[in-house]
Amino acid sequence: MSSGILNCRFYRAKFPAPDELVMVTIKQIEDMGAYVQLLEYNNIEGMILMGELSRRRIRSINKLIRVGRNEAVVVVRVDPVKGYIDCSKRRASPEDRDLCHSKHAKGNKINLILRNVAQKLQYKEDNQLEELYSKSAWYFDEKFKQDNASFEWFKKAVADSSVLDECPLDNNVREVLLAEIQRRLAPNPVKIRADVEVSCFNFEGIDAIKRALKRGIACSTEEMQISVNLIAPPTYVLTVTTLDHTDGLAAVNKAMGEIEESIEESGGSFKVVSEPKVVNRADDLEFAKQLEKLEQENQEVAGDDSNSEGEETDSTTGGGGGAKMANGKGDAAEEEEED
Repeated sequence: MSSGILNCRFYRAKFPAPDELVMVTIKQIEDMGAYVQLLEYNNIEGMILMGELSRRRIRSINKLIRVGRNEAVVVVRVDPVKGYIDCSKRRASPEDRDLCHSKHAKGNKINLILRNVAQKLQYKEDNQLEELYSKSAWYFDEKFKQDNASFEWFKKAVADSSVLDECPLDNNVREVLLAEIQRRLAPNPVKIRADVEVSCFNFEGIDAIKRALKRGIACSTEEMQISVNLIAPPTYVLTVTTLDHTDGLAAVNKAMGEIEESIEESGGSFKVVSEPKVVNRADDLEFAKQLEKLEQENQEVAGDDSNSEGEETDSTTGGGGGAKMANGKGDAAEEEEED
C-alpha cells in the first residue's frame, strides 16, 4: 500500500529492452561506474559502467556526470531475474539524446495526468493507478504498437471527447480523465508575426495604402483576428493569435497576398521584410514596448504647434507614410489631412 503519492512506470513492460533509450537520474558514483534510477520505469535501479561513460579517456568523472543530474542513456543489457540493467552514456548520440528527452517529456505528461486522476478518484493503491494506465494510456500504446502513442490521442481528446469512448473505463473515471486531459493538454495560443513594407507614391498615396491594409484585415475570421500596425513608414507588422500554428501562418500569408495585390493594382510597392513566424513572449513584450514608444512620440509631435507652414508634409503623396494603425476588426485608423 502506498503511504503517499501513487507511482507507476510509464509503459506496460516492467523492464526496458536492450538498445532502448531511457532517461535516468544519477544517484551514486563509485569506482566501477555510476548507479542510476530509470525514471520511466518507476525508478528501478541500473548502472552505467565506467567504460560506458565516454568514448574519450576520462580525466574527470565529475565533468561527465553529477549526482542528481538527468542523463539520456542507451540500455545495453537487461537481466529481469536478477534485476540488473546496464546502461551506456557514450552510445547515445546527440540525436538519440534529443529523442530521449522528447519521449520522456511526453511520458511524464501522461504520468502527471493519470496520477492526478487517481488522486481525484481517491485511489489508495499503486495497482489502482496501474489499472488506470492499462485501460487508458497503455490501451492506445498497444493498439498502435508504440510507446507514448497515447500522448497524441489524449491531445485529440481535448477537442473530441469521443476519442476516449473505446477505452474500457467507467463513465465516472472517463469524465475525470477527460477533464484532466483538457486542463493539461489544451493547446496554448501562439502569436504569428510578419513585417512588410507598403508604400505608394502615386496620386492615391495614403488612400491606396489604407485600402490595401483593409483588404489584408478582411482575411480575419471569427477565430483569428488579423491586426496591422505601423512600425515606421513604410514598415507595417501583421499579427494574429491562434491555437493552430499552421492555420495562423496560412492566414497571415493570405493577408499579405491580398495587401500585395491591392497596393500593386494602385501602382504602389510591397516588400516582405520578415516572413511569418511564431514569436515568443520576449519578442511580444519587445514589440509592445516598441509600439508604446512610437505612440508616445506621436503624441509629442501632435502637441507641438511650433512647425511653420513650410514644414508641413503633404500626407496624400504616401511617399513615406500610410495608415497609422489597423485593428483586427477591419477599421483602419484615419489620419487627418490638411489641404
